[in-house]
Amino acid sequence: MSLPALIEAQNLIMAGDIAGAEFALANIAETEGDKALVAALDDFPAKDLLAIIREYDASKESLVNLLVTPEQFAQAVVLERRYGDQTHEQLRGMINSVIFREGADPAEFLYEIAEVEGGYDALVDYLLDRAPMVEHFYKYATFDLYEYGDGAKTQAQEDDLMNLDRDTESLASPLDMANLEDHDWMQVTYLLRYELPEIFREVLMKLRARYKAYLASQQSDELEGGESEAEEDERPKNNDDGDDKDDEESAL
Repeated sequence: MSLPALIEAQNLIMAGDIAGAEFALANIAETEGDKALVAALDDFPAKDLLAIIREYDASKESLVNLLVTPEQFAQAVVLERRYGDQTHEQLRGMINSVIFREGADPAEFLYEIAEVEGGYDALVDYLLDRAPMVEHFYKYATFDLYEYGDGAKTQAQEDDLMNLDRDTESLASPLDMANLEDHDWMQVTYLLRYELPEIFREVLMKLRARYKAYLASQQSDELEGGESEAEEDERPKNNDDGDDKDDEESAL
């Protein structure tokens, strides 16, 4: 049975040997079959599964990434925030490596992520760096910020998020459609917008709030920096007053 292999994998993760832990899990599939590994992952702690999935390597296939179910993956991915990665690069990489694997249904994975507590925040983290383009796509069906929608192309207004589930016809531009299957944020945004509109509505609302807070923080930092420079300018300069005094005394 797979129990000894699971225990071995957990011990290896505790010891910091992530590659060894992944090998131990992969050995289950090799000796007992893929279904045995899938079943075993149901009993594998989500935090340990995350530790393995985080170590994705685009240059090689991971058996765990290839077999993890949407439900198992969702339970793990929401724990990513514990790592405190402000860039969210690891989050984007591991989501892309799993949901866009061959034969997978990315929308199913996105749905399951949203179903887990903290799932919406994980999706917002994934899209945060692209917030202006996600917003633009929502309004104008294009990611091109220099292309502004007209009355015929605009699909929704900022205050009309409640009607997203009634508006499912794609009007994406030819340029966007050509780049859509990027196995990255564009494709995720498209899937959320047109296949999971209710989830997209919640994600977009959170994304707006988070991005607004980010801009406010940036502006505050810039103001503080400006005040520091102004204070520096107002501070009395060292003009070697002592030398001036000596010059006055010598003149007298």
